[in-house]
Amino acid sequence: MKKIVIDARGYTTTTGRYVRKLIENLEILETDQNDREYVVLMLANEFEKYQPSNPRFSKKVADFAHYSLIPEQIKFWYFLNKLKADFVHFSLPQQPVFYRGTHVTTVHDLTLLKVFPGNRNKFVYKLKQLSGNFVFKTIARTSKAIITPSQATKDEYLALTGIVSSKITVTPESGDPVDSTPTPYPSLVDKSYIMYVGQQSSYKNLRRLIESHQQLLTTHPQLQLVFVGKLGEYGKQTKAWTEQQNFTNIVFTGFIEDDEQLAWLYQHCLAYVFPSLMEGFGLPGLEAMANGAPVVSSNTTSLPEVHGDAAHYFDPENVKDMTRAISDVLDDEELRADLIKRGHKQLKKFSWSKMAKQTLDVYRSSLD
Repeated sequence: MKKIVIDARGYTTTTGRYVRKLIENLEILETDQNDREYVVLMLANEFEKYQPSNPRFSKKVADFAHYSLIPEQIKFWYFLNKLKADFVHFSLPQQPVFYRGTHVTTVHDLTLLKVFPGNRNKFVYKLKQLSGNFVFKTIARTSKAIITPSQATKDEYLALTGIVSSKITVTPESGDPVDSTPTPYPSLVDKSYIMYVGQQSSYKNLRRLIESHQQLLTTHPQLQLVFVGKLGEYGKQTKAWTEQQNFTNIVFTGFIEDDEQLAWLYQHCLAYVFPSLMEGFGLPGLEAMANGAPVVSSNTTSLPEVHGDAAHYFDPENVKDMTRAISDVLDDEELRADLIKRGHKQLKKFSWSKMAKQTLDVYRSSLD
């Protein structure tokens, strides 16, 4: 029996949605009689969030923090060697770089290697960037295969590492509509708002979005700007900055665990705005489309690839152009309706099941 180990540390995070959907769909796909069994590795505080539904899947605590020297690079390396896995899938680049068992790695994006303004400590960030550069180049050599969610990320990774193109498989992700009844977010009932969902790091370009929103208030004085997502260090700095600037009509909801409530927010927004300077895939845009929200998007990196003709685009470094694009959607009902229609059509190009099948093909070829 071949033992396949999936590193699912970070299972409950925003990026963890990828590995959650992968495991969920692999459990459905792996119903035939074969010689594969799966062990899912999880952090201790996430362990109860996953309950295997396929008897060939089990879980194990691997409480080794990402980006840590001794816990991840040494203790996790030792832990993996003791597991004697035939194959390991690291769902993130964070891994013991000296692990030499057969493995593949998913590289979601290269944001760690890009310097964007607004980081509190540039020296610390530079050290992280240098270590990240080492890790990204090392895993390109040690991994049997690399998985990326978009062609844009594949192209960037090829340019960085110089590995052969055939070593990288693109497995696009997807978005999901909510099947159950959406749950209203009380403070936004009957309010007009645009929204952003996701991490609040500097490269997400949220301060320009805030400035754009403040400009929009001159023509749409009741318009709210809603940020959904866990308030990390940079998110807290951004919130404090908005207060210092006396900006108004801005709502930070924090992380919303209830999918039904998140769906309600998507379904009732006037537009979902994706202002990022860089994205490896841009999953929230597809989630917005799945829930009937018109998408207004940055025109950089993977976003045009993923959103196709189902988004209204702007230059993310130009606040005036961002304001123009959002205003177009707010003021033109026909454009809004067309974007929603195109969004449903665009979404049909993507499937979590297809992503899992493509990933399983990578497993099979790597094992062979």
